[in-house]
Amino acid sequence: MKLIVLDRDGTINQDSDQYIKSPLEWKPIPGSLEAIARLTHAGWRVVVATNQSGIARGLFDMSTLNAIHAEMHRAVALAGGRIDAVFFCPHAADSNCECRKPRPGLLLEIAERLNVDMAGVPLAGDSLRDLEAAAAVGARPLLVLTGKGRKTRAAGGLPASTEVFDDLAAIAAKLAP
Repeated sequence: MKLIVLDRDGTINQDSDQYIKSPLEWKPIPGSLEAIARLTHAGWRVVVATNQSGIARGLFDMSTLNAIHAEMHRAVALAGGRIDAVFFCPHAADSNCECRKPRPGLLLEIAERLNVDMAGVPLAGDSLRDLEAAAAVGARPLLVLTGKGRKTRAAGGLPASTEVFDDLAAIAAKLAP
């Protein structure tokens, strides 16, 4: 199975320092929906792994998160793609949970639920925590320069095996030529 894991905010859709709190605030990054469609058509299973501490902060509830993800699924489907699953951490940064990236809990859950080895699985994200989570399970860290990606690259300290791409479309062009 060809599997790719994508961070959500800053990778698929525009990020916000005020959080994405409603389906109306969810806006795809140009080219990201088509990139997911390209990956889908090339036989990739696309899974999202996202920290959503806005739940713990009381900024939105589970029904709102489900509505945001329904909008994301709808938009991807209209572009001809598919997201097979969304895994999320609802906890606050100070909760010390195992599922909040950079900890590997979400990725280990994906491995268990899909019965796959995460070694070499591409994981695309715009933050250091995405890349560190990928490295922790032997996945292939891919930094996109959308969202917080440029700041992440400038700050340095990326896992040694990190590959850098302009955006999700550039990743799809490489993985699904």
